[in-house]
Amino acid sequence: MATKTPPLALTNPLSLILDKPAAEFTRTDILKAIETKGIERITFHYTAIDGKLKELTVPAADRYHLEAVLAEGERVDGSSLFKGMVDMALSDLYVVPLYRTAFFNPFDPGSLDFVCRYLTRDAAPAPFTPDSILARAAAIFRKSTGLELNALGELEFFLLTAPADRTFPVEPHRGYHGSAPFTKSGPILHEMVRNIARVTGAVKYAHSENGFIDAIRSNVPEIAGRLAEQAEIEYLPRPIEEMADALVLGRWIIRNTAYAHGAIATFTPKLEEGVAGNGLHFHLELAKHGRSIMRGEDGKLSVEARKLIGGLCEYADSLTAFGNTVSSAYLRLVPNQEAPTRICWSDLNRSALIRVPLGWTGVAGLARKVNPAETSDYVDERGGRQTVEIRSPDGSANIHLTLAGIAMAANWAFRGDLTLFKEYGPLELADNLYVKGNIFSDKELLKRLPVLPTSCVESSRVLLNKRAHYERDGVFPPAVIDYVAGMLQAENDEFMNKKLSDLPAHDRLHEIRKIMHKDLHKH
Repeated sequence: MATKTPPLALTNPLSLILDKPAAEFTRTDILKAIETKGIERITFHYTAIDGKLKELTVPAADRYHLEAVLAEGERVDGSSLFKGMVDMALSDLYVVPLYRTAFFNPFDPGSLDFVCRYLTRDAAPAPFTPDSILARAAAIFRKSTGLELNALGELEFFLLTAPADRTFPVEPHRGYHGSAPFTKSGPILHEMVRNIARVTGAVKYAHSENGFIDAIRSNVPEIAGRLAEQAEIEYLPRPIEEMADALVLGRWIIRNTAYAHGAIATFTPKLEEGVAGNGLHFHLELAKHGRSIMRGEDGKLSVEARKLIGGLCEYADSLTAFGNTVSSAYLRLVPNQEAPTRICWSDLNRSALIRVPLGWTGVAGLARKVNPAETSDYVDERGGRQTVEIRSPDGSANIHLTLAGIAMAANWAFRGDLTLFKEYGPLELADNLYVKGNIFSDKELLKRLPVLPTSCVESSRVLLNKRAHYERDGVFPPAVIDYVAGMLQAENDEFMNKKLSDLPAHDRLHEIRKIMHKDLHKH
């Protein structure tokens, strides 16, 4: 018997109509919903090599055709979606809908939408597509460890609106968790959250962030003179394949919601010098049989969690190839900011690459501390909320490939044949790279910590040197590694920060803004 979905306002309306959770949707259910709601078309979405969501619209005019498309998918041109990777002579791919992803399009009332998977002529997952690469990496991790790797992403972005009135101005660097009337973009943010929650069911919370620009100075007409307020939408933990789809859908929803209000949303890593950049941090959680195993019985980080940290440390420099894909990313990854530059980890520490945030460890019933009238206990059936957070990726990240790389790092951490890549294991690596306090105030510590790349070109070299980390077990095809490396090399940004520092102040600022504003909508 199907488990009923609670009648919550932000529940996927399709679940309410069909009276079942999305995981149990069938083709018959989908057809019933189309007829019940008078749907005019279905829309397929799929992620291309550029990280953006693509779409194909199919009218719901012919029942036979509609059911055939739902059952067998449709054809698309892979050489256009994966330009430079797929031979035009072998370019056809199938896109096949995932029924569990079905949602009513918040921007098109006549459309029922789906996320799709790419299949080849032999009905196998297309080996070079980001979703297939992530699926392989996740499957290998599950099979080799018996564990689930969950992730949650933090989508940071700037919302650019027409110049507002100057009442209740926001002080520089004081926008974090701001509220109206100081923060002006609250109503648009609330609409974004509503749309993402109904589509993905995975929103944890949203808030304004530190970044604020009263009037953007730029030679790009699209953004010049606009008010810029930074916001963040954080997700709930989900299996990494689901999280990748949810985050790509989230970026699509954020952009379209902004556009509907005459605003612009950008995830670009850096919008202005001296103003917070847009990160895309990932929190990671290991689970077994649906329960977190991030903490041991002694309340300390479990062996498995510390292994995961060691794996992230081993992969961190090469992960920038997928998580920091444009030159402006390396204007964000600079010393003495909250964005990391050294490979290390710490508790609560925002200057570290990997952070272990507060996780409600050793405490319970917090609301009862401040609400004397509350007498009932709360039991966390998932075994805790502890995560570890990797802070290097930013808004230019290719989400599926970044999460696939993270899954490979986690898999490396649990392998028995570590000598294939490293002479010591993940636990030793984690022990060696644990830090306390602000790392930038300790010169000796900085000297011994490995560094992250400082440009796209350097990141490409690291990726090519470590390509065996990704290509093992057939997860990342060599053509994908070559493609990503070539894309990074095309940025031609080696020694960028050194060259910028040698310029006169006015010229330097002009060049920095050119770099920052050339990739407003990269992914």
